[in-house]
Amino acid sequence: MGKLFGTDGIRGIANQFPMTTDIAMKVGIGAAYLFKSRHRRPKIVIGKDTRLSGYMIENAMTAGICAMGVDVLLLGPLPTPGIAFITASMRADAGIVISASHNPYEYNGIKIFASNGFKLPDHVEDEIERLVLNGEVDSLPRPNVADIGRARRIDDAQGRYIVFLKNTFPRNQTLEGLRIVLDCAHGAAYRVAPSVFEELGAQVILTGDRPNGKNINDGCGSLHPENMARLVREHQAHLGIAFDGDADRVILADEKGEVLDGDQVMAICAKHLAKKGKLCKQTVVATVMSNMGLEVALRNMGISLVRTPVGDRYVVERMTQDQLNLGGEQSGHIVFMDHSTTGDGILSALQVLSVMMEADKPLSELKTIMERFPQTLMNVRVTQKKDIHEIPEIMAQVARVEKLLGNDGRCLIRPSGTEPVIRIMIEGRDEQRIQELAEDLAQLIEKHLHHP
Repeated sequence: MGKLFGTDGIRGIANQFPMTTDIAMKVGIGAAYLFKSRHRRPKIVIGKDTRLSGYMIENAMTAGICAMGVDVLLLGPLPTPGIAFITASMRADAGIVISASHNPYEYNGIKIFASNGFKLPDHVEDEIERLVLNGEVDSLPRPNVADIGRARRIDDAQGRYIVFLKNTFPRNQTLEGLRIVLDCAHGAAYRVAPSVFEELGAQVILTGDRPNGKNINDGCGSLHPENMARLVREHQAHLGIAFDGDADRVILADEKGEVLDGDQVMAICAKHLAKKGKLCKQTVVATVMSNMGLEVALRNMGISLVRTPVGDRYVVERMTQDQLNLGGEQSGHIVFMDHSTTGDGILSALQVLSVMMEADKPLSELKTIMERFPQTLMNVRVTQKKDIHEIPEIMAQVARVEKLLGNDGRCLIRPSGTEPVIRIMIEGRDEQRIQELAEDLAQLIEKHLHHP
């Protein structure tokens, strides 16, 4: 039996290990055991996205949690950051998200938030995993029948989250007169997002708002922003906003239908916060995958960039550790720590809209503060599990590439956390040159680590 938790909770194809009802119930039991409050009636919040398999996982987890004498508050479909918010605001002992984020509908996943709305640290996930995989959940003490937990639906969860989001947008501003294309990816934001933007005054052109359990992320949302960009041009909208399945990430399009990623959003918001004296320690946190253009743009504004490993949890950990308030990923997970404990697509879009309103400039003009460096990404399939950093020939080639690029580029090689692949990423000002360098490096890695 393999591991349960990966870099972002538990994830896999529904009805196959680890996303089975059996495992889901045991994770529910383990979580209830670890988080159960000893001082009051304990409760755990459960929310989900729109996948067909969400019903089965939700019911299995509910059964496990109630069996341990813990109540369950069911939120139904709600964005991941909304579930984190409700967990903290209702003072629940934990929050559980049933979602596989940007993956196709066949997949599902389980993410757990602590009572403060932050994702669990590794050691707590390890403890749940140990209880489940070692079979210890079967022998945990159960309450007597009178103390079994009960489950109930929280009908006003969406309303609470909508009010919270609107309160992150300045009261002296309005979205009246703006036309916005909104692509909800047939996912968790399909009800909440339109309400937020309409209640703030925008005219909303909706797409990806008819989930059927199987169409989440299918040719839509932040993974396929070309659909949203096309609609912006067609409707002559001022902005396009596309979420992923659980709406913790956002990709934007300007009024010309040109797509902006998370790096560009961070650059725009960092400049705005710094100008207002609200950017903590004049520092932004991003991952090793963020474009070098972001680093250069921030440096030109007197702002430092701190990089972390890939994964929004590492961004949040660093932000918390250093008491910083802006960070994120190129993929569109942006964390505004003054407002939220996790990446929030709707909140991020509102912050960009606020900058647009205050500057009275279109997004196409705001994005010019950052020039993206050409970036080439390559995946090399490998058959051998060797540490690439211990192969002298490969590391010598990486050093040569870095010397050639100088201050105008960088080279990153890392093993994938989910498949037998080495990922190569090279950035520089000359697109053809970096492509050639990446191909040479790929051939060298293949020579050492791929033996058919």
